[in-house]
Amino acid sequence: MATFLYKLGRLAFRRRHFVALIWVALLTLAGVGAASAPAAGSTSFSIPGTEAQKAFDLLEQRFPGASADGATGRMVFKAPEGEKMTDAAHKATVAKTVKELGDGSEVVSVTDPFTTNAVSKDGTVAYLSVKYDAPAVGLKDATKDALETAGDDARATGLTVDVGGDALQAQPDAGGVGEAIGLAIAAVVLVITLGSMIAAGLPLLTAIIGVAIGVSTITVLAKALDLGTTTSTLAAMIGLAVGIDYALFIVSRYRAELAEGRDREEAVGRATGTAGSAVVFAGLTVVIALAGLSVVNVPMLTKMGLAAAGTVVIAVLIALTMIPALLGYAGRKIRPAGEKRRKTTGTALSKPNLGTRWASFVIRRPAAVLLLGVVGLGAVALPVSQLELGLPDDGSQPTSTTQRRAYDLLSEGFGPGFNGPLMIVVDAKNSDDPKAAATTVTDGIKGLKDVVTVTPATFNKAGDTATITVVPDSKPSSAQTQDLVHAIRDDVASKADADVLVTGTTALNIDFSQKLSDALIPYLALVVGLAFLLLIVVFRSILVPLKAALGFLLSVLAALGAVVAVFQWGWLGGLLGVEETGPIMSMMPIFMVGVVFGLAMDYEVFLVTRMREAYVHGESPSQAIVTGFKHSARVVVAAAVIMMAVFGGFISSGESMIKMIGFGLAIAVLFDAFVVRMAIVPAVLALLGRRAWWLPKWLDRALPNVDVEGEGLRTQAEKDADPDEDRELVRV
Repeated sequence: MATFLYKLGRLAFRRRHFVALIWVALLTLAGVGAASAPAAGSTSFSIPGTEAQKAFDLLEQRFPGASADGATGRMVFKAPEGEKMTDAAHKATVAKTVKELGDGSEVVSVTDPFTTNAVSKDGTVAYLSVKYDAPAVGLKDATKDALETAGDDARATGLTVDVGGDALQAQPDAGGVGEAIGLAIAAVVLVITLGSMIAAGLPLLTAIIGVAIGVSTITVLAKALDLGTTTSTLAAMIGLAVGIDYALFIVSRYRAELAEGRDREEAVGRATGTAGSAVVFAGLTVVIALAGLSVVNVPMLTKMGLAAAGTVVIAVLIALTMIPALLGYAGRKIRPAGEKRRKTTGTALSKPNLGTRWASFVIRRPAAVLLLGVVGLGAVALPVSQLELGLPDDGSQPTSTTQRRAYDLLSEGFGPGFNGPLMIVVDAKNSDDPKAAATTVTDGIKGLKDVVTVTPATFNKAGDTATITVVPDSKPSSAQTQDLVHAIRDDVASKADADVLVTGTTALNIDFSQKLSDALIPYLALVVGLAFLLLIVVFRSILVPLKAALGFLLSVLAALGAVVAVFQWGWLGGLLGVEETGPIMSMMPIFMVGVVFGLAMDYEVFLVTRMREAYVHGESPSQAIVTGFKHSARVVVAAAVIMMAVFGGFISSGESMIKMIGFGLAIAVLFDAFVVRMAIVPAVLALLGRRAWWLPKWLDRALPNVDVEGEGLRTQAEKDADPDEDRELVRV
């Protein structure tokens, strides 16, 4: 591996014009494709195998033309203080709004609040529902504008009017100013770490190019593959972080090789062969973790994982080819590591750096450092025991949005359950008396607690399938609503002479959460198992990969604990802009496991391969730990700070899902890089000594030798050297 990458790095250095041209061509091609790509269509949300999805599919079959997947809008009206919606003037305003909305080209139906009993008991709040024949993402801008205009016209008469539902579904915000601040922090850290603006600019430039290619490709494929905007946002988030880090590791190793006195082409080759090998295996662990999300069998999650994995692959390829090429262009503008200090002092660098001093401290007190790290992370992880899972709805939107205000108005006028009604599908095709079966279901649901309203059954034309709407007494994300769904499925369904299925957004969210919870352990076993095997090949050790996996579990549990404390309990919520606490997003645990595992293995590979390299070259286990920290600690710390800055920039997003993911990943990197990799890892290695690098002889013979340490580089470099390079010119 190291020898191949060594040759690749030197080739890219020598043929830098060709390499640069290839990447510019790819960027241009992707950009032109994205600019001319058709707009993304419907972004479907399906969860194969769940009851809610089966019911949804059944509705599509039994109620053709009903646009079961069409967007919905809900306009909520509130009368001024001392007045009621039943006043003649307000009824006229609502009637005008119903007529105005009904003329829309994509509108299937508009309900009148005064004929559908959609007025609160005190008469102050009313709502109308709009059904469209296109999904939310596929609605025309003119249709959305018409909905907003109708609301503005009604609001002009003195009513309070807000619009909910998914018809005005906001596109996820990628972070905006916060993301720019994150990149600015990354730039500052790079300048401090690499010592010059030019050296610092290379990782930023290549990361941005990689993300641009990745996101543009996603845009090109969005319509064909049904990719949502969240997919692009997450791919950009992860692509930026790993792209900067991978380039940083190679540029930093290049400067170290220059400091050893090697010429620039040789330094590029060795940097690509050694640090590049670590980049390849670190990238592989991230790709395994992200692509492994497909085992959950949730199409949306699969697409997000594969898109992000593709962006990581691009980041690896750019680090291995474009960085060596750009180093060739930079020439002497990128100086050897420590050159400034040597010029100032006139001596070689011999004073131990901070990484060396820290490693020496850990080696002297490994048990104490290990205990403190484990106990500290364990304490932060305690809130995980109170973890509640759900999906964000309009109730989690900022209070500045019309969706959130509509949600609150409905809760005020009709109760919190009105924002998440359940749809009961009664499949009475094999029943002797379909109407009696539907009545049995209706009566059974009325007898359950936490039920406010049960509508009469509505049959299809064939008379073999009915729908019943149930309004719970509690909000959609509450545990009481979840208990009600289970009660209908377990108690009511068992007594009916028909198949009874519960669906609707609330039931779909409950099923989604359950599916993700059930998939977490198999997914964890698959990803950790594959990465464990990969790291055995890299480190040629059993205990080092085992320690890496256990350390990851500790850091991800601590990160989830912090997420629960902030987003579920509200701790520091005001500081982070969390306006509404509630259940943690259902995909958060499994998504964090996937992403954080990949990133955690990044730091493990970069830090421990340098230790392994020193150990293979004859140093004692303790001295190898110190050497690894001497050369890698500064860069790993810089990489972690950069990754935290990039992820932290997304905390400013107005989209609760993006905000939660940004915070979760940033805090996970903090715990994993600074507590697990920089403290627990050296402490465990110090306690294990030579046993850390033990590998059964039979397994050693069976494993391929990937030579991450670059043992074979010296011989290969001599073979590839110019035969005329060492000849002296003779005057004749």
